[in-house]
Amino acid sequence: MLARIFIAVSCVLASLNSARAAEAQRRPNILVILTDDQGWGDLSVHGNTNLSTPNIDSLARDGALFDRFFVCPVCSPTRAEFLTGRYHPRSGVWSTSAGGERMDLDETTIADVFRAAGYTTAAYGKWHNGSQWPYHPNARGFADYYGFPSGHWGDYFSPPLEHNGKIVRGKGFIIDDLTNHAMEFIEANRDREFFCYLPLNTPHSPMQVPDEFYEKFRDADLKLRADGRESAGKKGGKKAGEDIVFTRAALAMCENIDWNVGRLLKKLDELKLADNTIVLYFCDNGPNSARWNGGMRGRKGSTDEGGVRSPLLVRWPGHVQPATKVTPICGAIDLLPTLAELADVPVKTRKPLDGTSVAGLLLGTADDWRERLIFSHWGGKVSVRSQRYRLDAEGRLYDMLADSEQTKDVADEQRDTAAKLIEAVDRWRSDVLSELNTDDERPFPVGYRDFPITHLPARDGVEHGHVVRSAKAPNCSFFTGWTNTSDRITWHVEVATPGRYEAVIHYTCAPANVGATVEVSFLDAACDGKVTEAHDPPLYGKEHDRADRGSESFVKDFKPWRLGEVTLPKGRGQLTLRATDVPGPGVIDVRGVTLTLLE
Repeated sequence: MLARIFIAVSCVLASLNSARAAEAQRRPNILVILTDDQGWGDLSVHGNTNLSTPNIDSLARDGALFDRFFVCPVCSPTRAEFLTGRYHPRSGVWSTSAGGERMDLDETTIADVFRAAGYTTAAYGKWHNGSQWPYHPNARGFADYYGFPSGHWGDYFSPPLEHNGKIVRGKGFIIDDLTNHAMEFIEANRDREFFCYLPLNTPHSPMQVPDEFYEKFRDADLKLRADGRESAGKKGGKKAGEDIVFTRAALAMCENIDWNVGRLLKKLDELKLADNTIVLYFCDNGPNSARWNGGMRGRKGSTDEGGVRSPLLVRWPGHVQPATKVTPICGAIDLLPTLAELADVPVKTRKPLDGTSVAGLLLGTADDWRERLIFSHWGGKVSVRSQRYRLDAEGRLYDMLADSEQTKDVADEQRDTAAKLIEAVDRWRSDVLSELNTDDERPFPVGYRDFPITHLPARDGVEHGHVVRSAKAPNCSFFTGWTNTSDRITWHVEVATPGRYEAVIHYTCAPANVGATVEVSFLDAACDGKVTEAHDPPLYGKEHDRADRGSESFVKDFKPWRLGEVTLPKGRGQLTLRATDVPGPGVIDVRGVTLTLLE
C-alpha cells in the first residue's frame, strides 16, 4: 500500500515538475496596445497633472519607460512601421485614405513572423493599412480581426464594424468593446502562445466618450495648457490657441483608455499570465490638438519633436527590471526586431529591416550602444534626430538636450553637425523616398477564394457629376447628391477570380426617389435593379460629440440592398455605379458596394 501511495505521489510530483518545466520553456505572450492621436503629454507618467492614468503609468513603474521614442506624424505610416520594421515609404504607404494607406503586398508583417513561429494572432481595432484582401489584416498574419480597417470612424457607440470580413454591430463604447474582444481572445488562448495587437482609435475625433469619464472634465480647470506652439506643425506655421472643450474631451478619452488598460492587466493577473506576457504601450503620432505636450514644438502632422515623440512603455516581469529608463533614441521601426528577440522568434522577412532590436536596452545587457539616426517623414518633409540634435524639415538645427522646445537654431554654431545631418537626410531621401510612388495606380482587389467578400467603401471610390462626398475627410464618408443618369460612382478595381458575384449596395433612399434603376458594371459585365423600398434614416453622431468634429462626416444607418448577381471577368478596370432611370428628384446615397464571390 505504501509503495502504491509513493508511486502515486511521485507521479503527481513528476507531472507538476513537467508542467513547471513546460511553462518555463514557453515563450512569452505579446500584448501590444497602440492608441490614436494621443500625444506624449497625455499621460500622467510624463507629468501631466490634468489627468490621471495610473494603469498605463504602472507599466513604467513595473517595467521600462523609453525617454525618446519616435513614431510618424500621422496614423497609417506609424502602423506600417510597427508592422514591418521598415520606414513607411518603403512599404508604399504615402497617404491616410483612398488606397494610399496600404502596405505593399510583398511586405512581411510582425504577425506573419510570430504566426510562422507558432503563435496564435489577433488584431482588434483600427487597422488603417488596407481594407480589401490581400491588404486586409486577415491576410497580413492576423487569424482573427474585429474592428474597422479605415482611418477613422464616424460614431463610437455600437457602430457597424467588421469581424473577419463580415459586417457586424458593435456593442457599447468602441474602446470598451475592442478591449472585451482582446480579453476574450487572451482567455481563449491562455494555454497557447499568443500575439494580440490592440490598435485603439481614441482620442482621435470625433470626440466621444461615455458620461462616466467625461463628467470629471466637463468644467475642469486645467492647469497645464498649450503655449500656442503645439499647433505649428498642423497649421503650416500659424499659431492657434487651445480649444479647451476639445482638450477636456481628449483627456476624458485618455482616462477611458487607462481604465481599459487596467482591465487588461487585471485579466492577465486573473489568468496567471502576467509574468509571461510582454505588454507594450505606445501611440501613433503627436496630439491631435493644441494642448499640453511638454512644451515641444509640433503636433500631429508635424515632423518636429512634438509631432513624432511617443510614449513607449514595456512590462515583462522577471525580465525587464522595474523603473527601467531607456535613454537612447528608438523608433517604431525597432519594435518588430525587439519583440522577436525577446520572444526568441526568428525574423524571416522578404526585405531587410530598417529597425534594430533594443532588447539589450530593456534587459540591461547592452554594454555598448552605438550612435544612430532616426528619420521622420510626411508629405515630402524630412527631419532627422540624433541622440542630441534634431535637424528639422527646413534645415534648422536644434540642440534637444539644451533646447527641447526647439526655440534656437544652432546650425551656424554647429556647422559640422548640421552638414553631417543634411548629408544624412539627402542619403535617406535618395534611398528611402526613391521607393515611394505617390502616383498610386494600385487597383482595389476583388474576388479571392480565400476571402470571397470584398467591401468597396465610399472612401475608396471616386465621385463624378453631381455626386459629392458627405464630408471632406473621406475615411468615413458616403456619397450623396446623386440626381441624374449622367452621374457616376467608380472604383478602380482588379478582379482576381472570374466568376459569379453577388452585388450588394449599402444605401439610403428618400421616399420621393423610390423607383430609380441602378446598374453596376465592370468591363463588359453588368446587372441592374430597381429601388423599391424607401430607407431614409437621419444623420447621427452629433448627439455623442463632446467637441466639433471638423471635416469628418456624420453617419447614417445604411441598408444592404441586393442588387443582383453578375458574372465578372478577370481583369482590371472601373467598377461603375450609374442610374439608367431616374423618375424622381434623385437616386440614392451610397456607403459602399459589397461583392461576394459565389463560384
